[in-house]
Amino acid sequence: MYIIDRHLAVIKPKQPFLDWLSKTPGYELDLTLEQMRLDCTALLIPEFDEPEEAIGYIDEIATELFDAELGSWVDDASAWPKDRSLKAFWDWFDVEIHGTVVDLVEDDGADADD
Repeated sequence: MYIIDRHLAVIKPKQPFLDWLSKTPGYELDLTLEQMRLDCTALLIPEFDEPEEAIGYIDEIATELFDAELGSWVDDASAWPKDRSLKAFWDWFDVEIHGTVVDLVEDDGADADD
């Protein structure tokens, strides 16, 4: 067991994301927002001294995160919302930043393919 020298960012959809998804043609949704928020994207990001710095980093990559979240549900980018601005990202997603990440898996140095 060891502490990883990185932070963890968890990207959680908010109601506007669910509203968009439920209106997407050809996409039948039988999920509540609470269910969607149970299993979210978790990202290892650089370690920062202050939480505000981590949020600033998320701001810098928000467009890529927004596209990745949309694409994980709907492949057709033409169905994605046109407004994928930084403000829209924060309207559509909550981001949790966690500063302590612990790896509980022992790495014995063996390659899994061997």
